[in-house]
Amino acid sequence: MKKLFAVLSASAMMFSLAACGSTADSGYKIAIVQQMDHASLDEIRTAIEAELDARAASENITIEYKDFNGQNDPTTLNQIGTQVVADGYDAVVPIASLAAQCMANACADTKTPVVYAAISDPEAADLTGLDYVTGTSDALNTSFILDMMLAVNPDVKTVGLLYSNSEPNSEKPIAEAKEYLDQKGIAYLEATGNTNDEILTAASNLVGQVDAVFTPTDNVVMAAAAAVSETLTQAGIPYYTGADSFVTAGAFVTSGVNYTDLGTYTADMVLDVLETGTVPEYHVMDGGIITVNTETAAALGIDPSVFEGMAGQVVQVTTAQE
Repeated sequence: MKKLFAVLSASAMMFSLAACGSTADSGYKIAIVQQMDHASLDEIRTAIEAELDARAASENITIEYKDFNGQNDPTTLNQIGTQVVADGYDAVVPIASLAAQCMANACADTKTPVVYAAISDPEAADLTGLDYVTGTSDALNTSFILDMMLAVNPDVKTVGLLYSNSEPNSEKPIAEAKEYLDQKGIAYLEATGNTNDEILTAASNLVGQVDAVFTPTDNVVMAAAAAVSETLTQAGIPYYTGADSFVTAGAFVTSGVNYTDLGTYTADMVLDVLETGTVPEYHVMDGGIITVNTETAAALGIDPSVFEGMAGQVVQVTTAQE
């Protein structure tokens, strides 16, 4: 239980967005529940908070928000859900699939609005058909990412599919990747794990067997992204991923959504739900932004200009320093 209490204690800082003349009797009280620490989820949380700050100031309302982090542990997340309901929050904003599932379950009786962020496939995560649940989706264009792979190397023979089989975000894109590769007559080798050590072992096992590796927006793999990227790059294997946080951790390239935009949109959704009392359908964010790590590209001997003309925007980044 020491881990649980430490997580809740460390995340219990209350941020008060003070303003006069609230449009609600006592303002809005919002819980932000992040599934785990990693760059994309951190970026989303930061954007949510920035937009709540901005809306509080511009609309002259009072908003209080508290951050929680479940450390990717279902027991911890369920405990957070129980606490959030008991404390009477007006809305809950879970970031990533497991957090969203736990918060939806916790709020089932009270119908406290749950506005999730960054769920790749809300239907597969059982987050549709609930009249108190909505949010934003970072649905992946798997075919486009694999098109990028073939643009770099049309002669790819075998692709590694690296993912966690406990991550709902990976189910649909991995199925899509298999279908795509089958249609192209390209072999694939699956490598899975549910912990950092298992993911690193799975990645190492792909070395010498595949020409490229694909990982979707998998939160479990993201936690080990820096080490996985280093292993694959040193072996000369391009690593294609589902989020820009992988790329800033050292992976080669991705095509996906802007997570700052997603966080901003999510914050606007939760306030609209609170102000109108209406819970809309979930929103799929626009994607198509190619993000390439120029350091990794150089190490692999790949010219990033190969992606020019494939999407509306190509963003070049370097590996973030830890």
